[in-house]
Order: sequence, then C-alpha cells, then structure tokens
Amino acid sequence: MSAAPVRPPSVTDALLVLEGLLLGGGQRTARRNAWTAVLEDRRRAKDRHEAEHVLEAVSAGASQAT
Repeated sequence: MSAAPVRPPSVTDALLVLEGLLLGGGQRTARRNAWTAVLEDRRRAKDRHEAEHVLEAVSAGASQAT
C-alpha cells in the first residue's frame, strides 16, 4: 500500500504559520476581526450602490410617467 503524495505548503500556509509564530492569539483574532469588518463594509457599500441604481431607475420611470 502506497502513501498519498504530500502536497508542498502553499504561500498562504506559510504565512499563517509565520503569523502564528510572530503574533499572539489575541492579535491574530483582532486581525481576523478587522478583516471581517472590512469585508462587511465592502458588502454594505455594494448594497448601497445597488440601492442607488434602483432608486434612480424608479425615479427616472416616475418622472417619465408624469
């Protein structure tokens, strides 16, 4: 029976290991929380942008109807 081939570590894996060695657990959690907040801000900005387009389209349609 042969062993499964071992995949070499990716850059992401190496950076996570390095982060774990250099930063304490609290700092790591803070960085992840900050990144989650950035992603959530981007999602909200996208939602606002889409809502603006919908409101503009509705407004344009209403002004043409009158």
